[in-house]
Amino acid sequence: MVDSYRHKGMRRKLAESIRGKGIKDERVLGAIEKIPRHFFLDTTFTEIAYQDKPFPIGLGQTISQPYTVAFQTELLEVKKDEKVLEIGTGSGYQACVLVEMGAKVFSVERHRPLFQKAKFLLEKMGYFPKLFYGDGYKGLPSFAPFDKILVTAGAPEIPEALLQQLKEGGFLVIPVGAGANQVMLRVKKTAEGVFEKEEFGQFRFVPLIGKKA
Repeated sequence: MVDSYRHKGMRRKLAESIRGKGIKDERVLGAIEKIPRHFFLDTTFTEIAYQDKPFPIGLGQTISQPYTVAFQTELLEVKKDEKVLEIGTGSGYQACVLVEMGAKVFSVERHRPLFQKAKFLLEKMGYFPKLFYGDGYKGLPSFAPFDKILVTAGAPEIPEALLQQLKEGGFLVIPVGAGANQVMLRVKKTAEGVFEKEEFGQFRFVPLIGKKA
């Protein structure tokens, strides 16, 4: 695992590119600039790891486009020491961004090989979010409530369990839609059982898979 001056230079360019696309939160941009994205990809992708594109990580899953990671993270408005639940660990890259911003991260992954790979890699990198193998539709009720919840896969609807596990005043950021594209939603829990929804354009994610019951 080598992180060279060249890699760091490519990350600076990536962060500047994302800033140019409208991301304003300097803590988000700082995390993107710091975290070695090429560690999360097969060595065949090393030369292109800092392009603003998604790449496959196996099992039909992808590491999200850095702009999308930054966009979702900015919507969360993460504050230091907040409890953040991530649904869809994937490569672990998004979890590292949240940890880098000072969040206490709880992340769920339903594909065991990806869960195991992310756990090994993140520990090796010195990042220690709490990772769980399980069904993201159910969230993590035993650790709820959460200040913020982030879903990194396209859901046909908002899972009720996640709304129940959100703290009053907290945000759920989730791409929703059954087709190829999803609408990015930010849902604020204003009171018990009362939610406000905002829409933030269309994105494309791999589907959220799990038992909806």
